[in-house]
Amino acid sequence: MISVVIPTLNAEKRLPICLEALVPAAIDGLVKEVVIVDGGSIDKTLEIAEGFGATILNSTPGRGGQLLAGAEAARGDWLLFLHGDTVLEYKWASEAASFMKAGLQRAGVFRLRFDAKGIAPKIVAAGAMIRTQALKSPYGDQGLLIAKSLYEELGGYADIPLMEDVEFVRRLVRAKGRSALQVLFAHAVTSAERYERDGYLRRVVKNMGVLARYHLGASPERLAERYNRQCGPK
Repeated sequence: MISVVIPTLNAEKRLPICLEALVPAAIDGLVKEVVIVDGGSIDKTLEIAEGFGATILNSTPGRGGQLLAGAEAARGDWLLFLHGDTVLEYKWASEAASFMKAGLQRAGVFRLRFDAKGIAPKIVAAGAMIRTQALKSPYGDQGLLIAKSLYEELGGYADIPLMEDVEFVRRLVRAKGRSALQVLFAHAVTSAERYERDGYLRRVVKNMGVLARYHLGASPERLAERYNRQCGPK
């Protein structure tokens, strides 16, 4: 029923545990396939994906384009977009199944948590959930579960280098209303590596600055150039 679409680029560190979290749902028949869309990895990403039996597509790097290509190739009636450094909590499958039975005109995202201890990652994750609930503006780290029919009705992901997740959900909310985005109770546990490297406060300020400039009309191309120069590839 679900095609999981994962864009990757040198994702060998966490891709194994990302894929392992999908195995029980695949055994139960909920996950139909996993589509890895790789942007040119030079590590063991493709070897890992092959070991898990994933379908592999090659793409130019750029998460928007990779997600778009993966969705076009997917055969499931539902799509689950997931980052390669994100691991879904064990109870995600039962919640997803219940969500899917409730209708085709909504999308679901998971609650964010980081794979790091301490108060800083908890505060940042809590802030992300406030942004998700109040502004209906989740990031791709939280995953996105959506019926393929609704995804296609909305026109799919934009082939842009940054903010593809925000842009797509904004179209969803404009077309279907704020209630079209539902937060599931299961957590998506994502890597805190970039926050640990840059400092939590510094990284949050940069991310919010990029988001603000995007909403004020800055082009994703210019934002991506500046973001990658300051923070490294997203």
